[in-house]
Amino acid sequence: MTQPPENEPASTPPVPRPSTERRFVQRSLQGIARWSPLGGSSFAFASFLLKQDWATAGLLLPVTAVSGVWAAYSQNFVERLSEIYGERARNDADKLVAWMDSLNQTLQWQFSGFDQKYLKQQAKLCQEYTTEGFNPDKTAIPMLEQVFVPLQLSGYFAEDIVRVQDLNHSPEGLSIWDLIRRSRKDRTFRQMAIQAKGGFGKTTLMRHIALIYGEGKYRNYQAPKLIPFLLYLRDWHALLTQKNPPTLPDLITKHYLPSLSHSQPLTPPPLWVESLLREGDALVMLDGFDELAEGQRQRASHWISQQMQEFPRSTFIVTSRPAGYQDYVAKHPTAPLFVQKFSPDQQKKFVERWYLCQERCARSENQFAQAEIAATQKAQNLLVQLIDPNRPELREMAENPLLLNMLATFHRFDPGVELPKRRVELYKGICKLQLDDRPRARGIAMLLPLEKSLSILQSLALAMVNANRPTIPRSQILSLFQKHVILQQEEIDPTAFLQQMVQVSELLVEREPNEFEFPHLSFQGYFAASRLEQQGNKALSLVQQNWDKTWWRETILLYTAQLSPRLLTQVINQACNLGKEAAQLAYDCLREYRNPEKLDPTLAQELAALTGNVQNLRYQRLEESLKTGQWEEADEETYQLMITTVGKEVGQWFEPEDLLNFPCEELRTIGELWVKYSRGHFGFSVQKEIYLQCGGILDGKYDQKAWNKFCHAVGWKVKDKYVPVTYSTLALRGHLPGVLVVLGVDGWGGGGWLGLGWYFFSRIQACEV
Repeated sequence: MTQPPENEPASTPPVPRPSTERRFVQRSLQGIARWSPLGGSSFAFASFLLKQDWATAGLLLPVTAVSGVWAAYSQNFVERLSEIYGERARNDADKLVAWMDSLNQTLQWQFSGFDQKYLKQQAKLCQEYTTEGFNPDKTAIPMLEQVFVPLQLSGYFAEDIVRVQDLNHSPEGLSIWDLIRRSRKDRTFRQMAIQAKGGFGKTTLMRHIALIYGEGKYRNYQAPKLIPFLLYLRDWHALLTQKNPPTLPDLITKHYLPSLSHSQPLTPPPLWVESLLREGDALVMLDGFDELAEGQRQRASHWISQQMQEFPRSTFIVTSRPAGYQDYVAKHPTAPLFVQKFSPDQQKKFVERWYLCQERCARSENQFAQAEIAATQKAQNLLVQLIDPNRPELREMAENPLLLNMLATFHRFDPGVELPKRRVELYKGICKLQLDDRPRARGIAMLLPLEKSLSILQSLALAMVNANRPTIPRSQILSLFQKHVILQQEEIDPTAFLQQMVQVSELLVEREPNEFEFPHLSFQGYFAASRLEQQGNKALSLVQQNWDKTWWRETILLYTAQLSPRLLTQVINQACNLGKEAAQLAYDCLREYRNPEKLDPTLAQELAALTGNVQNLRYQRLEESLKTGQWEEADEETYQLMITTVGKEVGQWFEPEDLLNFPCEELRTIGELWVKYSRGHFGFSVQKEIYLQCGGILDGKYDQKAWNKFCHAVGWKVKDKYVPVTYSTLALRGHLPGVLVVLGVDGWGGGGWLGLGWYFFSRIQACEV
């Protein structure tokens, strides 16, 4: 799939290369610095051995050994020296002074142990499993390495960039460590963009990487030695979006490093950061691009792209929600990746590890055996509910690590209570847990009862969504609280209420001094949506005005999920009037909506008709492209419709289960449009019939002979080699849509490179019956 043209950021002037003479002098000095100690001591050692002067030779042996260590160590030393020397010695008159100054600085660098000091300090900040979301009880926060389950990644790349079989990844799926290893020999993976919806563990993954490097365990993953820098973009938004933003070395040196610890500030050696970046020894993790305000993302994307170009040898990882990543207008990172849904095996590992940590936290060390028994029993009880075929909504929620964490918390507090049926009910239950049940269990008196506390948090969340801001300073939050009628009537000190929300309920978080936010954007969206649900027609107007704004998406999804069927019908009808661009969010709202109550026949018919209207809007662009013979646009739109139908984002690819369970109505609609406007020349059903003629069997199994014959029959292969798709009616019958050739050749994910086309043929047959 091709990407739209992107705006290139302004490039920075290249660093002047040293002259030939200067490079010769540098190499000479490097050789002297590295080998002269070894040469002198080893020569003397050998001389005394020849003279059989054993006593003197024995005295020289330690010196010779130390010199050998120096020779190996100084290779890194002289590289540092030359880096600083090249920056300092700008003209011949200053050579001697610059060299002496550089020598002094490099000696300080090499023997200061600063790398380890920094790594230790950064690792300390990543040790706890804070999951960038929900952490209900400070006495029971597990350590990250105890509960972390490796995330599986996927991505789609053209054939000339990478082949999956070239990646020596683990049996558990494609991991971030596979790609970090790959980055040493393939520059494509030095610029990674990892996308996933909220709660899928992007930030936890970055913390895991920083922790592993900080504790020196990167060799366990066969990863290269790198110095990681974990930068939360929301913390530096003001600097990155100003007129003259700092360079990456300045941002890290002057702002990031001092922020790690106020009691033990770090002072790096001169040019430490810049040298790491230029030599390719840095791993820069830029987390939460979507958490920048919408007006800031475009400018920040240019800054990020510029740093990647300036330091091409280092590895960069940018994380974002897909909706926010659409505002990345500069040159994109070269390796787009997505976090896969939590598989049943990942769910099992997380629940078992999480419960073990919780039960151990509740007992002394000599009761760990009992803790393991209790953890196993409770974990099994939860897992049985998650795989219940009668509770598909639980299986879907458990695919999200944040929601799985919340489900486990909900279950542990009261295993006898039925788990929530919908996402909004889960958030509601967690809020009750944090604002009522847990404080009572801990003997803490809350300043306000549950409903009144919720009302205040809801008003705050809606104000933040309206202002498009994930964080809010203390002065503004206290100003809002002071004006709130409930706090005025109850005569509650706003500062005391804020403190209790942070320290007891943990539904507000102070990540930076005097800067507050909800523990996750999903919580902000839920609170804002709950406030809207209480506002009636006023809310309908507000939602319609903001339907196309990306930062409103979560709020709108959770708002519509709380509506009655009649109000939902009204909202979606209004969205349909906004045109085909609004149809995808309307479609997602209908998917999110799971009202367990029985509908009366009239409302059921209205919702069914409404679903049809939304679908027609979704297919409008495809139909227009096919009608006008824009075959390439139609092929691209076919992929986009299909990938969003299975709940994934554009840029992701399909798993076997996505195709084996693909909704028949959508499949038939897309296929019939292709057949209709190509006059029977193209379409899924046409491709299926050709596959059968080639000897294929619709059993969902790979038949190499039949597939190869089919690819030649439709023109995807010529002389046993895949060729580019042809977007013309002159192409062979069945040549389009080209989705299946990508499935059959370049599909990433659990299905591997062998492809998934044969799965889809089976599904086409089932949907036609």
